[in-house]
Amino acid sequence: MSTSAYQHFKLEFLSLVPLAKDAVHMYVGFLCLLLGLLVLRRPLRSYWVLLPGLVVSLAMEVLDLRDDRAWLGYFRWTASLEDVVNTNAIPVVLVVLARRGLLRA
Repeated sequence: MSTSAYQHFKLEFLSLVPLAKDAVHMYVGFLCLLLGLLVLRRPLRSYWVLLPGLVVSLAMEVLDLRDDRAWLGYFRWTASLEDVVNTNAIPVVLVVLARRGLLRA
């Protein structure tokens, strides 16, 4: 069985950037937050700006879980949960701080 196109893309990408996998998740989450702000045209205090990051992180983990099942024979739920948290933690903190008035535009 060969590596899936998604896993191949991830490996190629990680070979190009000098970052750990967890750090890449954080950058993806931050970029999704920016995308949410620009595309949805909502303020940082809106929970709606978290939606792109949540959708992207869940989509990435569905692909990872599929590949885990194919290669390992089981799902690595804790690794997937950790990746979803790593992707969305900073955006959630920024939105909560903005909602409490601790961040201003």
